[in-house]
Amino acid sequence: MTSGPPRVLVDATSVPADRGGVGRYVDGLLGALGKVIGSEVELAVVGLRTDAERYTRMLPAAEVVAAPAAVAHRPARLAWEQTGLPLLAQQVGADVLHSPFYTCPLRAGCPVTVTVHDATFFTEPEHYDKSRRTFFRSAIKTSLRRAHRVIVPSKATRDELIRLLDADPTRVDVAYHGVDPTAFHPPTADEKARVAARLGLAGTSYVAFLGAKEPRKNVPSLIRGWVKAVHDRPNPPALVIAGGQGHDDDIDRAVAEVPGHLRLLRPGYLRYADLPGFLGGALVAAYPSFGEGFGLPILEAMACAVPVLTTPRLSLPEVGGDAVAYTSEDPAQIAVDLAALLDDEPRRMALAKAGVDRAKEFTWESSAEVHIAAWQRARA
Repeated sequence: MTSGPPRVLVDATSVPADRGGVGRYVDGLLGALGKVIGSEVELAVVGLRTDAERYTRMLPAAEVVAAPAAVAHRPARLAWEQTGLPLLAQQVGADVLHSPFYTCPLRAGCPVTVTVHDATFFTEPEHYDKSRRTFFRSAIKTSLRRAHRVIVPSKATRDELIRLLDADPTRVDVAYHGVDPTAFHPPTADEKARVAARLGLAGTSYVAFLGAKEPRKNVPSLIRGWVKAVHDRPNPPALVIAGGQGHDDDIDRAVAEVPGHLRLLRPGYLRYADLPGFLGGALVAAYPSFGEGFGLPILEAMACAVPVLTTPRLSLPEVGGDAVAYTSEDPAQIAVDLAALLDDEPRRMALAKAGVDRAKEFTWESSAEVHIAAWQRARA
């Protein structure tokens, strides 16, 4: 058995420009790994050209390589992953190659570990278009077959892979995501006021959603539930649906049904620095998802001291525990549970405090420890 820390090449070329969920994961993991380079791991990172300089500043002790410019386009990235990435792993002397987003080279020349973020392509197939569903189902099956170890962000995801795809439980490692306390924290009054002013909500309360607008997130049901919950209130809180554009056509239909006296905002992406003020300034952060592999948005909301309303589907109870309120995916029940929270300030305050305390249990340092242990096993 080889001694000393494993030398690992992390393929960060799948990180999107908007730094959504996979970007948060890769950045959080690399940041934690940067603190133990040399003692527990030797690190090389390949990223898009736009990220290479950033990773160089972030990880001065790591070897950072810029991928070919064409890799910014997904078909080219997938082709390069099969040919250029194994060659790069050889060039940097990698003991292990880590692929953080479902896919991996079929012949890497060294042990491979892959992160499979969720199994909802199998458990919730109706919420994906056919091409996306087909691609990721194939990628997950291939990674389970080819990778030396598979890393997942929750026990629920591990259990679903075992149940549905007969994954070998001895080769699956659970590494919970973390939350960056400098990026997500209870906001100051100034942070809240700045975001409210930017959104045109100064002096107006609101319910927040932050995430991708894809069918699995159940945004149309949230909109319809919010309408029912606040329709007859004298000062109804607005609903702010923030995050990137998605492919859920029912959102537009739900928006068209909103009565004229209610305010619904769709500001798109918010600046990263504004997220604590946005989340922490809300009365409630609502996230009635049909199922998540982890549920990073609810963890980030908890860290920002906002009461969270979510569903008890798949991994979400692992993250939220008793520190969040639960509802169903149905608009009528969302309305009942959202209204109950809006009317119960003591409960909202208690959930906000419990969420902050629970969020502290999820650290990128703990996640990095599990990854390093998986890489050591893969190398062995």
